[in-house]
Amino acid sequence: MKFILKWFKSRSSNEDGTFYSTLKDILGFKPKDIDIYHIAFTHRSMGKYDEEGNPISFERLEFLGDAILSSVISAYLYKEMPTKNEGYLTQMRSKIVSRNTLNDIGLQIGLKNLIKSKIPDKQFSPTLLGDSIESLLGAIYLDRGYPYAEKFVMTKIVETYVDLDKLENKISSYKSFIIEYCQKARKEVSFIMSEDKSHSKNNLFSIKLVIDGTTISKGRATSKKKAEEQAAKRAYYSIQSKIKKKK
Repeated sequence: MKFILKWFKSRSSNEDGTFYSTLKDILGFKPKDIDIYHIAFTHRSMGKYDEEGNPISFERLEFLGDAILSSVISAYLYKEMPTKNEGYLTQMRSKIVSRNTLNDIGLQIGLKNLIKSKIPDKQFSPTLLGDSIESLLGAIYLDRGYPYAEKFVMTKIVETYVDLDKLENKISSYKSFIIEYCQKARKEVSFIMSEDKSHSKNNLFSIKLVIDGTTISKGRATSKKKAEEQAAKRAYYSIQSKIKKKK
């Protein structure tokens, strides 16, 4: 490939051999263009650039792999669930390709050992594992074509980790569940940002989940979205416990 830097060419044979062996075990076949796979696991924190000054990272391959993953999963669900409508199939696909699911799969198949980054271990985000699955798919597609990428998704993800019966009952977004629940029950729901002076130095967001004027739960996280999801999850379990008591 024209845009590979000397950095790739200067790798030791031992390093390349270990990477190749590990990669082959994960893929289940022999990769042809090893350089594209090195790119698939290179995080932008490495600060590497090609000969034209463009940054080298897995982000472009991630974009490509995301589309391939969605395509394969969509075809799989279409065949497996012939009586389900578009909305249902979309929900099931979202559960399979959710970031949490991909993060778990990436950890299970050992992608963390292949990722090249300068991020300290304490700050290593699990989302990098999910990102790497998608970038790996992009690399497989460019190296061996769509059939190989499709086979990887089916054997390494679907057949190994996907249980459609369990996924049907899995909640992919507690916030969406709570909002839908309140709409059906004709209750007013709101997520309110609250001040949290004791944790302000840690850049944490605090959220109160209020239903019909009553604070049901609270969440605190490094982003507003995560704090809302945390508050919604706590509210969900609170609501579930009340339902069980009534029974």
